[in-house]
Amino acid sequence: MLSVAAARRRYDAAAFVSDDPAIARFAQYLQLRRMSPKTSIAYQRDLESFGSFLKAGAAGAKDLDAHQPPPYDGLETATTGDVLRYVQRLNGSRAYAPRSLARKISALTTFYKFLRFEGRRSDNPAADIPRPRIGKALPKALSERDVNRVLDTRIAGLSEAQRLRDVAILECLYSSGIRRSELLGLDLGDVDLEERTLRVIGGKGNKDRIVPMTHAAAAAMHAYAGVRPRNAGPSFFVGRGGARLSESALYKIVKTYMAIAGIDAHATPHTLRHTAATHLYEHGADLLVIKEILGHESLATTQIYTKVARKRVSEQFDAAHPRDRRE
Repeated sequence: MLSVAAARRRYDAAAFVSDDPAIARFAQYLQLRRMSPKTSIAYQRDLESFGSFLKAGAAGAKDLDAHQPPPYDGLETATTGDVLRYVQRLNGSRAYAPRSLARKISALTTFYKFLRFEGRRSDNPAADIPRPRIGKALPKALSERDVNRVLDTRIAGLSEAQRLRDVAILECLYSSGIRRSELLGLDLGDVDLEERTLRVIGGKGNKDRIVPMTHAAAAAMHAYAGVRPRNAGPSFFVGRGGARLSESALYKIVKTYMAIAGIDAHATPHTLRHTAATHLYEHGADLLVIKEILGHESLATTQIYTKVARKRVSEQFDAAHPRDRRE
């Protein structure tokens, strides 16, 4: 049976807490709600951005975008007009994608819900602020040929441990389709190379699951385990000094291998997750099986890969049929 400590394990223990007292209290509230550390940090940064905007305006600053340090006295008493002016300014700058803007509004809405919970406000000035429409773009998936190019890529100048670790990471991501946070959170005891399974603890929605992996991934992880630093901690994938590999290091690894393989677009760990799911579906895997592997809560989320597969068929048809090819 898993211990409470294991069930609450996080791959990134370093937590950001704002110096503004109201935002710091809000961070504790988010922790009680079991909000992910990444979302908590993003929400705090968003609130600091709004607080800075209010502080600059109150001081008559010419540059409302210049960061003002905490505390932010106007944050708790902001009006709907304040929120609307802030959102209009962000929208007018065109510096933020609709999804980022929607998240910032969500951060404000949740913060003022928290203040109502504390009894500090009776209203929510962000509740009626319109959110931008976010189109549901299909996930980007690599072709099998591109995946093979990435997996066959070798980078000069790496140590044997780094090279084998990178190969194991790429094989694991493509084999299992686990999320980047789930891969980074793997401990030695979570990896069963004989059974070819990964135990994901505290995945999205704080749910645990067992994920299968391919023979190729198991072999790559076995090879890495043989050269992994003996003085490292419990984490399976480690970086400098034997510490748990960071998210930024993982991004750099994936992006570097994809760039050398000639694949610059959508070079992220999540691309390999989408690719794994798409290839499983294209090769006949049942949607319910894919749902369990990916850890989706709803089958409707998994069904997006049927659309990805259909789109890929159409693209290949248009590219290959002699009647549609053009010089």
